[in-house]
Amino acid sequence: MEYDKEKVDEVTLALLYLTTFQDGDLVRAWKGMAWETMDRLFEKGLIFNPKGKAKSVVLTKEGTELSENLFSEYFSQED
Repeated sequence: MEYDKEKVDEVTLALLYLTTFQDGDLVRAWKGMAWETMDRLFEKGLIFNPKGKAKSVVLTKEGTELSENLFSEYFSQED
């Protein structure tokens, strides 16, 4: 099936926001998304390299801000 990879990347980044947590100066999120999507987010500079034994991934400053904005855009409810 063909699909819009840009939209998938946006929604994946938005969903990563749900699991973000502070680790010192870093913002981390639990990684459990498709590896190919995580690799694309890494290539775009939104997360650090997701490969490794850690169960979480570090978001870049840009990735942190964008994940929060996208989460709000896709999932916020209007009163």
